[in-house]
Amino acid sequence: MKLSAGDKVMKLIIYILLTFLAFITFYPFWNSLVLSFNVGSDTSLGGVTFWPRKFTLENYQIVFKEKHIYQAYIITILRTGLGTVLSMFFTALFAYAMSKKGIIFKKFYMLLAVFTMFFNGGLIPYFILVYNIGLYDTFTFLLIHGMISVYNMIIFRTFFMELPDGLEESARIDGCSNLGVFFRIVLPVSGPVLATLSLFTAVFLWNDWFTPAVFINSQNLIPLQTLLVQIINAGATASLLTNLNSYAQSMVQNTVTVKALQMATMMVATLPILMIYPFLQKYFVKGVLVGSLKE
Repeated sequence: MKLSAGDKVMKLIIYILLTFLAFITFYPFWNSLVLSFNVGSDTSLGGVTFWPRKFTLENYQIVFKEKHIYQAYIITILRTGLGTVLSMFFTALFAYAMSKKGIIFKKFYMLLAVFTMFFNGGLIPYFILVYNIGLYDTFTFLLIHGMISVYNMIIFRTFFMELPDGLEESARIDGCSNLGVFFRIVLPVSGPVLATLSLFTAVFLWNDWFTPAVFINSQNLIPLQTLLVQIINAGATASLLTNLNSYAQSMVQNTVTVKALQMATMMVATLPILMIYPFLQKYFVKGVLVGSLKE
């Protein structure tokens, strides 16, 4: 179909706008990456935009010499991996029960769950509760905090309700129990929604710095993002001198600045989770739209 002159002009305007939006979205990340590879003293002079003016790896060498970085990486990877698996299992299990007809007090349970999406007891009562039951400053708390997401449960529930009844009926004829149907039939056909919600949960757990900052006190249990926030907020040189063993030597040489170190740490904390997106991107649209149109 041949486009008219007006359609061509509109198409050109759309492409220009999309290109501009893509640029202003991507540039801050790219500039941070460039600054992380540039000599800190040179960065402080300004003018470093699209490419390092004085390339260096010293910023990353200093970051990886800090022993807490490796410990924080381990904690973050364990929390993200185990937390995502536990969240998907219990959320899907809850949603599967809520998708069945004949459940006693089903509407009450749904109302109670949805209520927690909009209202909570507040941070201070929650802190007191966590402290009194012995979960404060423990890795267990990092795993079970927010383990069941009501929003994800609703998406799971609606997806399960849309599955053909014949799938479960044939499994029950073969002697499967409720758990057997759930593990052998329901979960295997829930690939798109499971992959999408798993990625969303993993990204949330990877980026969550506030929860450990409030409920974790031991340095050995602090995740990577919380450590990153501590470094970024350490505006005074003395604070960074305490946290980074080799930072003093570099400051004497005037090659590393606080900003350069912050950019390098930010890239170390961000790049791993970004690498996962291309592998699961094809599930996004299908998984997110499932269950969003009807209840």
